[in-house]
Amino acid sequence: MNDYIIEVDELKALQNTQPLVVLDTRDPDDYEETHLPNAIHLYDIFTYLCTRGNGGLPAMVAHFTRILSKIGLKPTDTVVVYEDAMDNGYGRSCRGWTILKYLGVEKVYVLHGGLRAWLKAGYPTTQEVPETESVPFTPILGADHIITAEEVVAAIDNPDIQIVDCRDYAEWIGANSSPYGYDYCPRKGRIPNAKWLEWYRMMKIRDGIPWFKSPQEILEVCDSAGITPEKPVYLYCFKGARTSNMYIALKLAGFPVVKNYFGSWNEWSRDFSLPIEEGYPKI
Repeated sequence: MNDYIIEVDELKALQNTQPLVVLDTRDPDDYEETHLPNAIHLYDIFTYLCTRGNGGLPAMVAHFTRILSKIGLKPTDTVVVYEDAMDNGYGRSCRGWTILKYLGVEKVYVLHGGLRAWLKAGYPTTQEVPETESVPFTPILGADHIITAEEVVAAIDNPDIQIVDCRDYAEWIGANSSPYGYDYCPRKGRIPNAKWLEWYRMMKIRDGIPWFKSPQEILEVCDSAGITPEKPVYLYCFKGARTSNMYIALKLAGFPVVKNYFGSWNEWSRDFSLPIEEGYPKI
């Protein structure tokens, strides 16, 4: 266990020694079918879209403050967030890490390997829904890892900052607007001067389960894309999920300065004053 991920064996051991809040980010039907013992369903971690058009980060803070108050989560709690598998949920458990850390939750961990790793280890699941008691949640914003569109604009022509697009290839070349659909976003393309490093490349499959690659492997993948730990990295995707996955991967590999543009393309594409590149990237 480090500041970002927890292995299934570590979680199983912790369940017997201290109070934990376990959050399930999967679709409602999947949660109803089976989930980790005492897991609370919090689908909004994946679905909530944060853009300036809907109030931006302040509105997101208010939204999750209400939800976390309802389930009784406290900033001092130890929280574990999980999804089914880390390559099919668009990084939703990592997005949970990003949101909760921004709100000031001190100890947040992503379950490495997700539910599939838990099941592979032979650990139990349940259909029981835990009871929760409302407790007012007071956010203490920690914005070190999240940046805004204005900060990305300022970085476009700054050679000392690496803007990294971690979306899928069709989005990168402007053939698709988002995972939500071809025309979900009003513009297709990418942020000027961005480098492309698809988020899937941070993971490898073992025993049919996706895991983060080793720090050395992650560094090698980054080097192949021209991305170095020596310069700050600004990440974007569609809505801050895949960026959250890559954020954790880069931090595990020792990158000292990594920032998550949480509004990402969903926000950027809707502001026609912001520059974009369209079509195939110039080589």
